[in-house]
Amino acid sequence: MANINSIHSVCNSLIRFLHQAYEAHPLPGSAAATTMQDAYPCNFRVLASGELKAGADFGTTLSLYLYRVLLNEHLRGQPVSRNGVRPPLSVDLHFLLTIWSESAAAEQTICAWAMQQLHEHPIMDLSSLSREGGWGHDDVIQIIPAELSNEDLMRIWDALAPDYRLSLSYIARVVRIDPLTDPQGLPVVATRYQYQEKNEHRE
Repeated sequence: MANINSIHSVCNSLIRFLHQAYEAHPLPGSAAATTMQDAYPCNFRVLASGELKAGADFGTTLSLYLYRVLLNEHLRGQPVSRNGVRPPLSVDLHFLLTIWSESAAAEQTICAWAMQQLHEHPIMDLSSLSREGGWGHDDVIQIIPAELSNEDLMRIWDALAPDYRLSLSYIARVVRIDPLTDPQGLPVVATRYQYQEKNEHRE
């Protein structure tokens, strides 16, 4: 299980992996020792909602934008254990990978490359996740394509200020966040309140 930095850790770790892979990936069909970065220089970054504003200019960039966090449907509602320990909070991260470029060749090539990378490397574990997430040895994050309709995708972009850009929708699951404990490090078993009725006497 991980801590409350885990959501940001997944996003940062994924964009870092793509950045490193892109710089080392040879350009297909090139006779010279040319990498993707040499042919189509590209930045990689995690975007906050506030950065997606009208007139935003990111140059040629592959961005990750987390637009929704949902409780995992299979792990939600797990009961508290007999010793009072709550199960971890299990969430799925819904995000867009967006290619920002004024070149059709760069936009489409980077898109295909990113899809191929996530198809071949759909698993993130302790070796690829950043340390601030507090990950354990049994933590495994799966990256899967999201079943997002064209209508849903357009609604997301309609809610954002920039004009539509070519985007890929994915889900990172399952991020398990440690349950809260009290300052002594022990689980909170119960909270007790005492009530006392107040009798009012009228003369």
